[in-house]
Amino acid sequence: MDTVRFFELVTEWFEVLGVLSMVVGFAFAFVLAARTWRRTGDGSRAFKSLRESLGGAILLGLELLVAADIVKTVTSVPSLTDVAVLGMIVLIRTVLSLSIEIEIDGVAPWRRALVTGPQVLARATRRSAQGEPGAPDETVGG
Repeated sequence: MDTVRFFELVTEWFEVLGVLSMVVGFAFAFVLAARTWRRTGDGSRAFKSLRESLGGAILLGLELLVAADIVKTVTSVPSLTDVAVLGMIVLIRTVLSLSIEIEIDGVAPWRRALVTGPQVLARATRRSAQGEPGAPDETVGG
């Protein structure tokens, strides 16, 4: 297998993993929300769990899709048009990621430690497992 074909396959796998993480994360988010609602009976807490875990899944997927774009850019034949198009795609995905982070956390990432998609999913899972309506929310670091 030549190098070009190898990196094409790597790019395709990153894209598949990005989309797959969003699809699986979508299902996971609804399971977490249903579990939270069943355990606590609190619809607003279940909605918050759904929102955070779904946002985390989207963030993770976007991060993987940006990685695919970076691999594609590094391994493609240099063309100003291709670089400009891929640069715009990365820019749009980055702005989407930042917007989702602000929506989930309620604060800009540069005002607080950056939260990645897997961290958001893990926090939503921990909160869902607590199952107590009055349990204090955890912070990112602890």
